[in-house]
Amino acid sequence: VQLQASGGGLVQAGGSLRLSCANSGPGRIYSTHAIGWFRQAPGKDREFVTAITWGSGTTKYADSVKDRFTISRDNAKNTVYLQMNSLKPEDTAVYYCAANKYGTTYLISTVDTNAWGQGTLVTVSS
Repeated sequence: VQLQASGGGLVQAGGSLRLSCANSGPGRIYSTHAIGWFRQAPGKDREFVTAITWGSGTTKYADSVKDRFTISRDNAKNTVYLQMNSLKPEDTAVYYCAANKYGTTYLISTVDTNAWGQGTLVTVSS
């Protein structure tokens, strides 16, 4: 699995952006895979944002983004989307997508075993 993230940019507070994470490699995404997003703001540690299980579509969100962000998948396109609404300046960060074939718990707790995409910068101006 080789992930390609895109869609970052500059947006005003209250605005929306949609990020994409596509599997561009020859490896297959299986039903047990979790695909998710992490973010790292300047001077801060990387933090979990959201994830989706490829087969079941089960989702998990960090409290800070619940009711504002929505993760979804398109099986045919091997792509995961992150719709971000009501953006706040504190959402400013480099966003990374990641995949783990053992599911969401491993995606979050054993990040060294994740496949990572390159980051995409999201800047929210006040």
